[in-house]
Amino acid sequence: MLFREATLADIPALFEVRYAVTENVLRNRALVTAENTADYLTRRGKGWLCKVAGQVVGFAIVDLEGHSIWALFVRPEFVGHSIGKQLHHLMLAWYFAQTSQTVSLSTAPGTRAEEFYRRHGWQETGHSSSGEVRFEMIAEEWESHLNSV
Repeated sequence: MLFREATLADIPALFEVRYAVTENVLRNRALVTAENTADYLTRRGKGWLCKVAGQVVGFAIVDLEGHSIWALFVRPEFVGHSIGKQLHHLMLAWYFAQTSQTVSLSTAPGTRAEEFYRRHGWQETGHSSSGEVRFEMIAEEWESHLNSV
């Protein structure tokens, strides 16, 4: 497994991963474009990916400007191999090295993602208008989680 920062050249492969997931499926593909993905990778935040045998199998993007997790996805056939955990770690380590601002995300209820975020110290803060579960991570909780691993 190779983990590295995502670049603009990786965007097509990121979309392949995003379209392959079976939970938190992107219903309206027009909402996530190559242009806004490039903006998140270069101006708003940063992204990381994981490659196995030359194939991108997971990626994560954090939005430093909006203080949110914009994406964390792993191809279904690679779930359970700690890829999401490593991407999550890379993303939050970078984020909290830049700022102590609370970071948030939302995900569909009853999914593996919801369980993943709970296991990794995220605190539920309610639901979005679309019914997704909203979570937050504060810098102190991230430090505490790191110390307990």
